[in-house]
Amino acid sequence: MNSLVATPPVPPHFYEYSRLSSPRPMSTPSHTPNNRKRKADDDGNDHDGRMSASPTSSPAFTPRSLPPTRTLKRARPNVSGRPLALPRLLETLDTDALRGVLRSMCERHPALVDEVVHTAPRPSISGALQVLRNYQSALQSSFPLGGNPESDYAYNRVRQPLGNLLDALGDFTPHFLPPNETQASISLSYLDEATEIIHALPRWSTPQNNIERDSAYDEICKAWILVIREAAKRGGGIQLQYGSWDQKLAKHNQNSGGKLQAAVHELGISLGWMHGPDAQVYGNPGNSNDFGSIRDQLLSGTYGLGTPVKVGPW
Repeated sequence: MNSLVATPPVPPHFYEYSRLSSPRPMSTPSHTPNNRKRKADDDGNDHDGRMSASPTSSPAFTPRSLPPTRTLKRARPNVSGRPLALPRLLETLDTDALRGVLRSMCERHPALVDEVVHTAPRPSISGALQVLRNYQSALQSSFPLGGNPESDYAYNRVRQPLGNLLDALGDFTPHFLPPNETQASISLSYLDEATEIIHALPRWSTPQNNIERDSAYDEICKAWILVIREAAKRGGGIQLQYGSWDQKLAKHNQNSGGKLQAAVHELGISLGWMHGPDAQVYGNPGNSNDFGSIRDQLLSGTYGLGTPVKVGPW
C-alpha cells in the first residue's frame, strides 16, 4: 500500500543547481562572506572617512584667502542736520564772499582790524597792480557804445568806475612810498607802472572833467620826488644810477604833457650831485673827474664834500 504512494517529481532546476554548484565544504562559505564583509566595512570606513573629512584638510579643498575686510567708519549716532564746521564753510566761499565776510567782521568788531592787518601778508607790486588793472578794465567796459567818448555824457556814464580807480590808486601809492617801503627799487618799479595807468585815463572835452586826471598827475609827481630824494640818501643813490630811471621818467613827463617836470628836475639834481658839483643838472658822466667814482669817494671819505645840503620841506 505504501509502495503505491507517489513521490512528488523533482523540479528540473534542482538538477541544474546541483550541477553548477561546486562541492565546497560547508565551513568555507562561512569565512568568506565575513572576510568580504570586513573588507567591505574597511573600505566603507575609509570612504566614509574621506567623505567626512574637513575640506580644510583635504588637498581637493584648498582654502582661498578672502579679501581683507574694509574698515568701515563707525556710524555717527546723530543723524540730524547740523551746520558746517568752519574749515568746510571756508572752502565753499569764493574770494569776493570771503572778503565780504572779513570786512563785515571788522566793521562789527573794530578790534580785529589791527589783527587782520598784521596777519595778512604784505601786498606785492603785482598784486596791487592787478587790482588797479581790474578797476581799469571796469572803467573801459562802462563806456557807452557809439557817440563821442570825450563828451559829458560819456563822462557821466563812467564817473563812478573812474572814481573807484582813482581811489584805489590813491590808497595803494602811499603803501609803496618811504618810510613804509624801505627799498627804493620797489618804490620806483611801482611808480613806473602806476604812472602808465594814469596815462591811460580818459581825456574829456570839457576842461572841468579833467581835474581828477590832473590831480592824479600831481600826486604821482610828488611820489616820484619823495622816492628820488630818499634813494639819493642811501648807498650814494646807487638805485638811481641803474635801471635807466632818468630815461623812463623823461618819457613819462613827455606822455603827461610836462606834468612830471618837477620830478625830472629833482632826478637831474640828484644825478648831478652824485657826479660832482660841476656837473650839469641832468648829470654828465664826463664831469666826474673831480671826485672820481662814487666808490672812490666813499673809500676816500670825500663823498658829499662841497655839495649844499637842502633842509626844509620839499
